[in-house]
Amino acid sequence: MSKLYRVLIVDDHEHAREGMRDIMSMDPMFEVVGEADNGKQAIEMTGQLMPDLILMDINMPEMDGLEATKAIKSQFPYVKIVIVTVSDEIANLFEALKKGAQGFLQKNLHPSSWHEYLRAIATDEAPMSKELAIRILQEFTPREQEQAVLDDRGPLTAREREILEWVARGKSNREISEQLVISEHTVKNHMKNILQKLHLENRVQLMRYVYEKGWVSPK
Repeated sequence: MSKLYRVLIVDDHEHAREGMRDIMSMDPMFEVVGEADNGKQAIEMTGQLMPDLILMDINMPEMDGLEATKAIKSQFPYVKIVIVTVSDEIANLFEALKKGAQGFLQKNLHPSSWHEYLRAIATDEAPMSKELAIRILQEFTPREQEQAVLDDRGPLTAREREILEWVARGKSNREISEQLVISEHTVKNHMKNILQKLHLENRVQLMRYVYEKGWVSPK
């Protein structure tokens, strides 16, 4: 039997919580163990329920989702937090990542997209869509670097640099294994080495790192 992931839903709107609860109930991999309607309550309930995953709204009374995310990650670093919002502003995404969030979901996405993305987050394989990757590049990469080829990656091997390029294009481990004709297990091991060498903790941090460094350009 696969691992069951405990989920805490945090949103100040009852209908929004109900909608997220319905979406999560469609996937047997997840179990909703609690709901909170503000950031302070989210912190308290995290300590009580010890969830694996938190779906966190941004704009809430008493304490917003970004500050709650920062507080929760400082106390419970193992918890994965996905910011859920109606906004697609890149600034919100980066602020969420700075606070320690592992991901970012728009509320208007189809439930199947939620399941695919949250499963990837839960298993540390979350890809970023090509569209979002390109938007981040255009917004945050200096114009003169947009056409730059991969530059010196320091301690990374040629194969690791190759995998890094595919990761930056939003490919999952399975898709990378198919592209490079190697096993998915091998890709996972390369990913572990890349994260360790670059002193990063997860795939989301890696995505942000390569874009900030200007190591990739839109294809």
